[in-house]
Amino acid sequence: EAMAVLRVRHCRALVYCRHAPPRCPACGGDLRGAGLTAAPVRLHCPFRHGHGQPRAFLIRPSHGTFLQGYDGHGDLHVGITNSKGVVYHFDQEGVHRAASGWEQSISIPLVQPDMWELLQHWDDLLEEFSLEEAWLPHRYEEQQHNCFSFALAFVNGVRRARGRRALGKAEFTETFVLPHSAAASRYLRLQRHLARCDFYIVPLAEQEQ
Repeated sequence: EAMAVLRVRHCRALVYCRHAPPRCPACGGDLRGAGLTAAPVRLHCPFRHGHGQPRAFLIRPSHGTFLQGYDGHGDLHVGITNSKGVVYHFDQEGVHRAASGWEQSISIPLVQPDMWELLQHWDDLLEEFSLEEAWLPHRYEEQQHNCFSFALAFVNGVRRARGRRALGKAEFTETFVLPHSAAASRYLRLQRHLARCDFYIVPLAEQEQ
């Protein structure tokens, strides 16, 4: 588990650090009497314990975890959770139902609290879908028929049943995945930088001061 990242705002800069410094590393000013605006804020960690995220689209590295050893370029693996946090995911061995291994994931919730009928039938729909012939091991193909195909096909099946149009891979990625993965990417860059240095200083643009 990575250490917390704190953000301090002072002297037209944002200072990211592990421990709140007594003096501003950008200007040398005393932070202890600088008031509420300079109080350190703990950054929200973008990674979730996937098995505690019901009815969600999960993303994790194919090998290792985001906070240990992921360099930002390795392959990613995706899956869908049922109501109990069991992750259904597809690879060359077919469909797996995992109760562990997704403890550090990007989680994208798929069901709103007011979707009563879907909440009740989600597990049956997911189990039924996972038994389809399309997801037998020999049908796996790394580029065209993979874990993402499995997850997106399930999402689109649910959308169509609710009278909504299916989403293409690019549209789903741009609408749902990119906002989450961009935040995760920024957080990982900060973690890597703070593993080497005490501070990361970002000057605020004029209009943001």
